[in-house]
Amino acid sequence: MTTTTTTTAIELNPHSALQLQQLGSRTAEVDPAPEAHDNDDSGIPDGGAGWTVLAGCAVIAWWMVGTPYSWGVIQSVLVEEGVSSPSVLSFVGSLSLGLVAALALLNARIMRSFGPRKIAMLGIVLMATSDLLSSWTLNTVGALFATSGVLKGIGLSLCAPPLSSIPAQYFNRKRGLANGIVFAAGGLGGAILSFAIDALASHLGPGWAFRVLALMTITTGLPAAFLIKQRVPFPRSGLVDWRLFKSLTFVAIFMATFVGTFTLYVPPFFIPLYAKSINLSSTTGAGLLAGYNFASAVGRVGCGHLCDRIGPLNVFLMSMILTSLSMLALWPVSTSLVPMVAFVVVNGISNGSFFSTLPTVVGNVFGSARLSVTMGMFVTGYGGGYLMGAPIAGYILDAYGGADSGFQAYRPAMYYAGSLAISAAGLIALARFRIKPNVWAKI
Repeated sequence: MTTTTTTTAIELNPHSALQLQQLGSRTAEVDPAPEAHDNDDSGIPDGGAGWTVLAGCAVIAWWMVGTPYSWGVIQSVLVEEGVSSPSVLSFVGSLSLGLVAALALLNARIMRSFGPRKIAMLGIVLMATSDLLSSWTLNTVGALFATSGVLKGIGLSLCAPPLSSIPAQYFNRKRGLANGIVFAAGGLGGAILSFAIDALASHLGPGWAFRVLALMTITTGLPAAFLIKQRVPFPRSGLVDWRLFKSLTFVAIFMATFVGTFTLYVPPFFIPLYAKSINLSSTTGAGLLAGYNFASAVGRVGCGHLCDRIGPLNVFLMSMILTSLSMLALWPVSTSLVPMVAFVVVNGISNGSFFSTLPTVVGNVFGSARLSVTMGMFVTGYGGGYLMGAPIAGYILDAYGGADSGFQAYRPAMYYAGSLAISAAGLIALARFRIKPNVWAKI
């Protein structure tokens, strides 16, 4: 059969092993999807009860995506109070993201065994618990690594598989829009939480900010997790489908996401600190981060819809090109509020597109039948960038004088992130034009 959401010919053969036909056609690649008939795209309802499930996923994404994207505000507060340096505190935030990647394959297996609802509920409980414990350990960096790093990371990682795989069970033609809505909720969460955490930390102190965050997470997250259910069981399979690595298209997209994730959390982690370096107030810095997350939300839902129009791989390529250009050409010259707002909007939109577009790319190019396994492999590939992307930028900042050395000290970190984004865009272009050289093709 052939997927209906892209012009790329994707053949799903439940009776044969991986067949990658690089000689019969330059425009098609046979998809290795054993037992793909269990999750046939043609039977997906494109709505109905899926909207309720989508609402539950969106609320989970509010916390799962929004909390890491608001870490920059917490980091700025803790740097100001002398708890530690930006490079160390950014590593706390990156550790939680690194665990999302490190545990992706295991959690995909756990979801197939226990269902998406149970692991989402457990993830929410652990996230709330980590915030509560962090509220009493803010002045101890080692304890923060354990609470906001390790425990938060385990909670985030448990929430990730349902968000990336369940919408595809309910939406086919509108799959890009559905993924966009879910991850846009995460961008909105980051925007609102950036303002809320800054206000709570200013008026009640950072400890109470964490306690309020814990309460809100569990009171809204648990009911939302209860709404999530799978339409059909995921096929039983191993942790990794090694056969995919025989595909040059898969390898190119996999490496693009591996490299690209090194860049993605540099802006949200450092915007509040950079705002202070150009003589903007902490409130303005929090507002810029909120604007960044709001732009990310717009990018997620807008580019999700655009995926259904012009093809997800085309959108994925454009978003990474926009990311690189904004980091190399716009951010370095943003030395006042107006250009900084422009950077926040442009980079926020392209950043949000990365996360909402990839599940659609994976589902359309490699098949939705085993999306949980394939996305688990991709998210595992995020590991290096999630764990070290922002800390490397922090170490570069320290090497050039630190957060108090003016805006010039931030530029080498900007160039580091922007150059990696260009490399990722090149790899995506390789995959896209290998599938079909026609520039105007819907891929």
